[in-house]
Amino acid sequence: MFQNPSNEKLKDILQSAKSIAVVGLSNNKSRDSYAVAEELQKLGYRIIPVNPNLTEVLGEKCYPSISDIAEPVDIIDVFRKSDALPDVVREAAKTSTPVIWAQLGVYNEEAARIAEAANKTLVMDLCIKVMHRRLI
Repeated sequence: MFQNPSNEKLKDILQSAKSIAVVGLSNNKSRDSYAVAEELQKLGYRIIPVNPNLTEVLGEKCYPSISDIAEPVDIIDVFRKSDALPDVVREAAKTSTPVIWAQLGVYNEEAARIAEAANKTLVMDLCIKVMHRRLI
């Protein structure tokens, strides 16, 4: 059964990361994805929006998919439903990004197996903003 990394490991991830791709980032200010990405941006992280229906969010170019991002990314933060997570992790596994972080309420055992096979660190069912506040 899947287990999230320790708080110490999560703290290391958050302290070393510079860029975060946010999959499913909305331009609707009332959505959690927007609020979380906006706070992360204010904390100094480079936010890279991933949403095929938008061209820009929070002043950053929006990419249609993870594989369209042309620069290294430290964390892929996922705001998608749990059943979409395996496909997101499969795509992320083809990148150099070491960490895939699925937001609060997003959990999928198949995605965990895919991440493990690809030697990626996976975090599930935790809010990156809440964990940043708690650990940093």
